[in-house]
Amino acid sequence: MKIAVVGTGYVGLVTGTCLAETGNDVICVDINETKVKKMQEGVVPIYEPGLDLLFYRNIEQGRLRFTTNLAEAIDQAQIIFMALPTPPGGDGAADLSYILGAAKDISKIITEYKVIVNKSTVPVGTADKVRAVFTSNSNIEVDVVSNPEFLREGVAVDDFMKPDRVVIGTKSIRAKKILTELYEPYVRQGNPILFMDERSSELTKYAANSFLATKITFMNEVANLCELVGADVDAVRRGVGADDRIGKRFLFPGIGYGGSCFPKDVQALVKAADESKYDFQILKSVMEVNEQQKKVLANKVLKYYNNDINGKHFAIWGLSFKPETDDVREAPALYIIEELVKHGATVTVFDPEAMDNVRSLIGDLVTYGKGQYETLENADALLIATEWSLFRTPDFERIAALLKSKVIFDGRNLYDLEKMTEREFYYDSIGRKLIGK
Repeated sequence: MKIAVVGTGYVGLVTGTCLAETGNDVICVDINETKVKKMQEGVVPIYEPGLDLLFYRNIEQGRLRFTTNLAEAIDQAQIIFMALPTPPGGDGAADLSYILGAAKDISKIITEYKVIVNKSTVPVGTADKVRAVFTSNSNIEVDVVSNPEFLREGVAVDDFMKPDRVVIGTKSIRAKKILTELYEPYVRQGNPILFMDERSSELTKYAANSFLATKITFMNEVANLCELVGADVDAVRRGVGADDRIGKRFLFPGIGYGGSCFPKDVQALVKAADESKYDFQILKSVMEVNEQQKKVLANKVLKYYNNDINGKHFAIWGLSFKPETDDVREAPALYIIEELVKHGATVTVFDPEAMDNVRSLIGDLVTYGKGQYETLENADALLIATEWSLFRTPDFERIAALLKSKVIFDGRNLYDLEKMTEREFYYDSIGRKLIGK
């Protein structure tokens, strides 16, 4: 099939590349000329494991192209995916200006039937708004479809190529037939293509992400309680996760969720509920608790130093909101840095992928380490904010030699408590016994 993808952000680029991988002819369009030129030259603009291989292969074989010319992109396309940003506005509602603006531009160009697919995460009723734009600006027939993405950063290629479900919102038999043909190669193992109305499809994405954010936040609250009552959250997590009604995933406690999806999607669903005169109390609590949780590690540091860290120097391992991505949007590490610096401390940071993105946000507020061990030199303590694999089995003797004191604050519970006791570290993690009191 001939496909256009409008927007080459995280979702758009993964979508376009993976659609090309199954033999479709895909052209991606973006208004950022510098970015498009780099992609035309074979430069992948984001870090996502496995994406580069598909990206290079499909460019080389002519199935994946990039342009800044919208008319060129949609001219021959049967299906037009809109993968545009929907950032939260000042009131928390999703900003639809990019989507509605693109819809208006497309409506003035098309000359024949197209399937317009909302791939962006959008509030309930967006398909109706996009359809209204086309009705107002064109007499060409289109079908506007909701097709939310469920891509997890770090494993997005696998998620697209082998989805556990494909959700499509449309009442059109014609669009349903076209999209069934498009997605059949991705669900050969029997996972479902779920067809529903557009509004249900739009709400499904928000509901899924909000439920997962709630699950994470619940375990963070349990972890905080564990510390107060002397329980071990790892044992609790295993006991709870063994119940197949609950499941094992998203039960690992930590320092709050971040990223491009959970924060804005929870906020947007709460805003949508407010607009419908419904008080979504659970999600409001989730947002409040998550903001507090992002500062838990900094609070542990302050407690250890009797609320006086002026002149102290700390090392932080991990900046991205999760491993296997360079995304630092709403990353807990940024909140930790802010708290430490606010109280007069200096900070050196290291992350295998996210350093440039942090530098673009906070500049020289921190020092950027050349490697994970170099970052530790002359630091009073080590803080761990992201569970990258290279942090899981470090050289503890080297850590002890480089730090001023054998002190680690672990926001991701990477290390075994008994072994940290044997190594004689002061080790403070989340929801577990404090080592080295």
